[in-house]
Amino acid sequence: VQLVESGGGLVQPGGSLRLSCVASGFTFNNYAMNWYRQAPGKEREWVARITSVGGGSAYADSVKGRFTISRDNAKNTVYLQMNSLKPEDTAVYYCNAPGYFGQGTQVTVSS
Repeated sequence: VQLVESGGGLVQPGGSLRLSCVASGFTFNNYAMNWYRQAPGKEREWVARITSVGGGSAYADSVKGRFTISRDNAKNTVYLQMNSLKPEDTAVYYCNAPGYFGQGTQVTVSS
């Protein structure tokens, strides 16, 4: 199993980023996918989840209304659109399939 995240970077407060995670090594469209994040000095926390066919999603209260998770099963890719970013969103963001995490992509929100 391989999960490769991309799309992180430095953005000003109020800005937007879209993260991508390309999956391989398993039947992608059979599994729900998640995004997690870990801020410096804090434990990893769950951010968002999407069902295997993309018909349902759920979000942590801290990102609800600002982040949107989606997936393209034809491309084995899951996305996280992040809008209205805040400094407290600064973290390494990880893609998750059952039992696996990617290497993460850094998101820094700062002026």
